[in-house]
Amino acid sequence: MDWNAKMKQILLLAGDVAVFYAALLLTLILRYGRDYVDYTEFHFWPFTLVLTGWIVVLYITGLYDLRALKNDPIFLKQFGGVIAINAILAVAVFYLLPLGITPRTNLFIFLIISNLVLYIWRSFYNTAISSGKPTNRVLLVGYNNTAEEAARYIEKHTQLGYEIKFWMKEGLQDKEFDHLAQIIMSNDINLIIVPAHIKKNAKAARLIYQQITLGIEVIDLSGLYERIFRKVPLAELEEVWFLENLAKDYQLYEFFKRPLDLIATLILAVIFLPFSVIIALLVALTSRGPVILRQVRIGKNGRPFTLYKFRTMIADAEKNGPQFSVPGDKRSTPFGALLRRTHLDEVPQIINVFRGDLSLIGPRPERPEFVQQLQKEIPFYDLRHIVRPGITGWAQTHYRYGATAEDMYEKIQFDIYYLKNRGIILDIIIGLKTLKFFLVNFK
Repeated sequence: MDWNAKMKQILLLAGDVAVFYAALLLTLILRYGRDYVDYTEFHFWPFTLVLTGWIVVLYITGLYDLRALKNDPIFLKQFGGVIAINAILAVAVFYLLPLGITPRTNLFIFLIISNLVLYIWRSFYNTAISSGKPTNRVLLVGYNNTAEEAARYIEKHTQLGYEIKFWMKEGLQDKEFDHLAQIIMSNDINLIIVPAHIKKNAKAARLIYQQITLGIEVIDLSGLYERIFRKVPLAELEEVWFLENLAKDYQLYEFFKRPLDLIATLILAVIFLPFSVIIALLVALTSRGPVILRQVRIGKNGRPFTLYKFRTMIADAEKNGPQFSVPGDKRSTPFGALLRRTHLDEVPQIINVFRGDLSLIGPRPERPEFVQQLQKEIPFYDLRHIVRPGITGWAQTHYRYGATAEDMYEKIQFDIYYLKNRGIILDIIIGLKTLKFFLVNFK
């Protein structure tokens, strides 16, 4: 775990909380003058409820992800959206819930102050973490496409806290490798990144081991790649990596996952039942064909099962055989396109969760025809079948629809990241990120 990154996120969260309550305090002072203390407790808990919602919105929109913390047009767009959502949320809390206060003027003043100060704080923080001495001063050993991709990303995202101070592109053959200690000292290196195969060389392993005793952290190139991209690089993996990282004991997690799936799915079923009836009627009225589409998918341990979803395409969409679906697919009906964009077509998969075919969170199941093809083209593809597939997953929250073998190669890197790091906390994170996609696309 990159504790430096975690500490940056914790500091950012603490700053957001401080800004929120400072804005509330300033609002009360402007409204009530010296008597503001008499109104503090009265306003504290309702506004704390608002704060909780605001933090969730900031999280699901990606504004606690260090990779997004740059003062650029993308950040401004995201922040503008957050301001709008949070204003609506605050109004909803105070005018729809029986809180006992009607702070029309207070709320208006608070929204202006809080959003202005939050923007100033966020802009300052983005600048601060991108400047100054980097936390991780890196010696990178070896060169390939993976190393090049990581180095370019680090150069463009200084807020991550990494800087490539020295790069031995020739690896073991690099003329500077025998002077490893001097290079580390002269460049103040505290992190060495090496390809996995270098550790098999006795001389290299001995030199690198000597640096560990000096407090220098050493990780594989795949470990750095995983930290900054939140996926694993297939090109860097060998069978031994899977033995070291996937052959772990997940029994406790699996023990709790199924009951939690059933409880959450029961709640979702109650919420979506009225919508399901309306959706089913609209599917039937807007196009011919069955309301519920049944497809065979491959599940845990390679077992096939029948997956249910609302039909989104014309009745003869696959007259020429199975095809990957793509954004803007011309086979989609107008109403089906809306369902696909908002993922409401997947509501019937609640049945699959109750039956045990699916989990709420996991790698998305593919059709047998595609699985046979992808097994031949993508290394380690079968590993995604060691867990129960899910309605949503890590790959779905980080990558677009997989319409080609290249897309699926990219997605399997996210799937393997999930397999390595899976747990209740990561499942909650995926659930929140999925909510983000639903809110963004429902327009």
